Amino acid sequence: MARYGAQFGPDLTFLGVDAVDLEDRTALEAADVVVVGAPFDGGASHRAGTRFGPGAIRQACYLPHDGSRPSLALRVDALQDVRVVDAGDVMMPPGHIEQSLGNLEDAVFAVASAGAVPLVLGGDHSIALADATGVARHLGYGRVSMIHFDAHADTGDIEFGSLYGHGQPMRRLIESGALRGDRFLQMGLRGYWPGPETLGWMAEQQMRSYEMTEIGKRGLDACLDEAFEIALDDCDAVFLSVDIDVCDPGHAPGTGTPEPGGLSSRQLLDAVRRICLELPVAGIDVVEVSPPYDHAEITAFLANRVCLEALSGLAARKVGISHDPAGPLLDGR
Repeated sequence: MARYGAQFGPDLTFLGVDAVDLEDRTALEAADVVVVGAPFDGGASHRAGTRFGPGAIRQACYLPHDGSRPSLALRVDALQDVRVVDAGDVMMPPGHIEQSLGNLEDAVFAVASAGAVPLVLGGDHSIALADATGVARHLGYGRVSMIHFDAHADTGDIEFGSLYGHGQPMRRLIESGALRGDRFLQMGLRGYWPGPETLGWMAEQQMRSYEMTEIGKRGLDACLDEAFEIALDDCDAVFLSVDIDVCDPGHAPGTGTPEPGGLSSRQLLDAVRRICLELPVAGIDVVEVSPPYDHAEITAFLANRVCLEALSGLAARKVGISHDPAGPLLDGR
């Protein structure tokens, strides 16, 4: 389980943070957050390329990689107020989805059991089965709720003859008992999938899905308020899973299954910051960034900022900020 390094592209850490070996338990225990790359797109059903996502997310920034990212909104430093290290990419060989997911689950479990928050950079969304299970192995099956941003429910059953793929991880997580269906909150669903049979299964599990029309009518904050209450009821922690296609393709073109009519990048960033500030987040993944379909690195930059907003929220929570200040940055009156 040693640090493998980059499988696809240069061997870089997230914005230049220190590298760490997954077998170095002492180093893991000293960290608050451990970045883990999951360069796998063997579960993609449409456009591939997300195997290149971890490298793109790690380096997508115009600022110096100097170990500092002060948040103007929260007045904390995402790379200073929390100890962030990078374990490199997990070995996820193409064509071997079960082996790949097993390797990732073990890596995430090593991070979570050391007391750090795993921040997993995908990869397609099939990896959520592994990384959320890795966290649940540590905290207990059924003790972790899920807040899931996505255009798609990812609750399919058998696709292309397989139980595993990027359209199925949420069903597998619930079926395994790792996560509870009645503590599974989905944000941003829209479009023309899944069909009635799958929706019926979701209703039986008591999943709560906020389709974009509901978010538009009620407002994202109101939906999050409700979701937070459900997520914290009889669960000890929250796993945050962000599929970048939750955003409108105009804000995130570089993804495998784009669906028009989604969240804006601003809405997603504010929501992620709020979740990590207000909730006991035990694991995060950011998935479905496909650089071959990106334009001017728009999607990679957004995913990088999703990670930084999450880290800023965790930092603010650590230093004791209980809410988003929302005050003026400067007031020269």
